Amino acid sequence: QVQLVESGGGLVQAGGSLKLSCAASGRTISTYSMGWFRQASGPEREFVAGISRSDGSTYYADSVKGRFTISRDNAKNTVYLQMNSLKPEDTAVYYCAKNARIYFSPQRTFEYDSWGQGTQVTVSS
Repeated sequence: QVQLVESGGGLVQAGGSLKLSCAASGRTISTYSMGWFRQASGPEREFVAGISRSDGSTYYADSVKGRFTISRDNAKNTVYLQMNSLKPEDTAVYYCAKNARIYFSPQRTFEYDSWGQGTQVTVSS
């Protein structure tokens, strides 16, 4: 069983940057694809970014493409989300998650089997 802990959230002005971290324990995550999701006011978690287990390919939601960057440091067992040019609509609780499948479909929320507790990101206008 892997435990995921997000950190790095906070309050930032529009146009600013934040870097989220997702530290894993209990199991190495180097052999898993990983993803970041966010949840604003609604019940659904929205896909933000994903990174594959095989070749490190990255995937992004259209709304964050060009502004956010997902990366991983396997030596630190940590996944990151660098967020630049933040907008008020990026305000949400951000979650990292471990994907359970060999073939990575990053946007399929139900294919992730471990989730962190989330970190709040608030972007003021």
